[in-house]
Amino acid sequence: MTLDRAIAIAAEAHTDQKDKAGISYILHPIRLMIQMDSEEAMIAAVLHDVVEDSVWTLDDLRREGFSDEVLNAVDCLTHREGEGEDYWDYIKRAGSDPIAIKVKLADLLDNLNPNRLDKVTEEDEKRFERYRKAQKMLS
Repeated sequence: MTLDRAIAIAAEAHTDQKDKAGISYILHPIRLMIQMDSEEAMIAAVLHDVVEDSVWTLDDLRREGFSDEVLNAVDCLTHREGEGEDYWDYIKRAGSDPIAIKVKLADLLDNLNPNRLDKVTEEDEKRFERYRKAQKMLS
């Protein structure tokens, strides 16, 4: 499946979603995508939150024809919070796939950007500390 199709799926999946600063959410996966060094990694990056944050499933993406390499990366990047998955178990799982590691490190860096927030709160600082610890685990 093509990068163009992945971008279209991500744009549809994140329609009307906003980030913490109220900006269109699709810009986040696009920023990650342009940092990647292969088409598979670019596809995984743009799709990295689709399963977690929309009605799309891994089976839906499989039916779209995405490669096992992309599907495995997206699976590793999907936090199963609704299933009770601990954040650190999720980070360990993300660290089990080479593409997922690249995407997650870019994701963490993007999420650490204080310019993405209207103002940085104490809660944000706690989240930033967790992200910095996750970066160390994946590096």
